[in-house]
Amino acid sequence: MKVLMINGSPHKNGNTAIALNEMENIFKTEGIDVETIHIGNKAIRGCIACNNCYEKGKCVFDDEINKTAPKFEEADGLVIASPVYYASANATLIAFLDRLFYSTHFDKRMKVGASVVAARRGGLSATFDELNKYFTICGMPVASSQYWNSIHGREPGEAKMDEEGMQTMRVLARNMSFLMKSIALGKEKFGLPAQEPWTPTHFVR
Repeated sequence: MKVLMINGSPHKNGNTAIALNEMENIFKTEGIDVETIHIGNKAIRGCIACNNCYEKGKCVFDDEINKTAPKFEEADGLVIASPVYYASANATLIAFLDRLFYSTHFDKRMKVGASVVAARRGGLSATFDELNKYFTICGMPVASSQYWNSIHGREPGEAKMDEEGMQTMRVLARNMSFLMKSIALGKEKFGLPAQEPWTPTHFVR
């Protein structure tokens, strides 16, 4: 099994990375492969709603999104992590996720998702909710922990002092591992849930 982790912080070895590293240690003890992609310091533009991805099968802008797409398709679980800026995720991460989710048309149902947020003080729950919406629009079960998946720290390394936050990351990784393994067994025995044709409606009619 494999988990893909997206670090949306511009600081590769900052507090967001500390949270992800704590999870990675647990994943490895659970026999799960982990790959972490660091995109917070990349130049990633936002989606322009051109819909060329429906014709080309990939985003019209050939950057980190198209490199990540096959890894996302292969993964059993996805962790997206961000520092908090103005009670929101890093704008680079949001641009990345908008295009990654919109331009990839493979079935994402039953891939397990987890969001992780890091901040000095406030804005954690708002950012946590923001990131979870990418999972819930795609039929991806959301892994939870003993608390919201958040950790505190301002200066690099301070997150290690948040003992409850570090424990929350470990519990999250164990819960996510269990959920991925359980879903794999369920798919083997029962298959995926029946899927209805999409019935789109529009508020103008």
